[in-house]
Amino acid sequence: MSDTTTTRTYETDAKARDLKSRETEHKERQRDEDQVCPECSGQLIHDDDHGETVCGECGLVVEDTVVDRGPEWRAFDAAERDSKSRVGAPTTKMMHDKGLSTNIGWQNKDAYGKSLSPRQREQMQRLRTWNERFRTRDSKERNLKQALGEIDRMASALGLPENVRETASVIYRRALNDDLLPGRSIEGVATASLYAAARMAGTPRSLDELEKVSRVDKMELTRTYRYIVRELKLEIKPADPEQYVPRFASELGLSDEAERQARHLLRGAKETGVHSGKSPVGLAAAAVYAAALLTNEKVTQSEVSAVADISEVTIRNRYKELLEVQDGNLFA
Repeated sequence: MSDTTTTRTYETDAKARDLKSRETEHKERQRDEDQVCPECSGQLIHDDDHGETVCGECGLVVEDTVVDRGPEWRAFDAAERDSKSRVGAPTTKMMHDKGLSTNIGWQNKDAYGKSLSPRQREQMQRLRTWNERFRTRDSKERNLKQALGEIDRMASALGLPENVRETASVIYRRALNDDLLPGRSIEGVATASLYAAARMAGTPRSLDELEKVSRVDKMELTRTYRYIVRELKLEIKPADPEQYVPRFASELGLSDEAERQARHLLRGAKETGVHSGKSPVGLAAAAVYAAALLTNEKVTQSEVSAVADISEVTIRNRYKELLEVQDGNLFA
């Protein structure tokens, strides 16, 4: 009985090897035919510059839509090629490991979309736990991971673009490398970094807005911000009231004419020096309200106050000053 089974096994293996050899020969024959011109049987040449496959003998264009599998960048020497070559997603300063580590997803499904068994889910949970532990090697990386997560959370709540988050991450990394964190909270330095990055990018947010989404109070935020700017020697210009106008006008649903009028009022205030020593947020809110009155658009002081987070008294005082400046320019 065993001899018969062994004979059948050998015959099956021989048939499998014979079938595999036939498939291999067929693939090689097909590949050879693909490399031969169908007209003159000449050798085909792949022209990568023009994306064509042509015959070297008769010049017949066999294929003119060859897929370029090379990189989208160009390099003229080995050093430039090494600096530009990459694999996977680009690195980012918004993650403590610059996005180079592996992240295990939380979906309990396999590659085919099927749910995992209870035993497999338990194994995956254990892998996720150890993966999160290994992603941070020391306390410095754990500090950075927590701070960058805080920056991303606050930036999302404030609607800040990605370039502001990148800049804030770089500022926090510099503060961490220069040992500026001892004696200060992670949340305070992260909030100050985001506030500085928003002002540097020309999309500033007021201290009151940051205080609402941050876990630190306004006093700690301002104190930490001044310290970070001084120690890192950041070049941050004073906030321009015009930078707040587009956001306020958009949230209030004002027209482009009202926005232009608000900018005109603020420029007149700068020329006469009225803006000196006054809050840029208050000036921007007053300019938006005054522009809405001049263009006959219905906006109340309470609505502007809610959008800009400024008291109505401040708006009344500032918009009167702006209108006086405009009247003075008209009769000058």
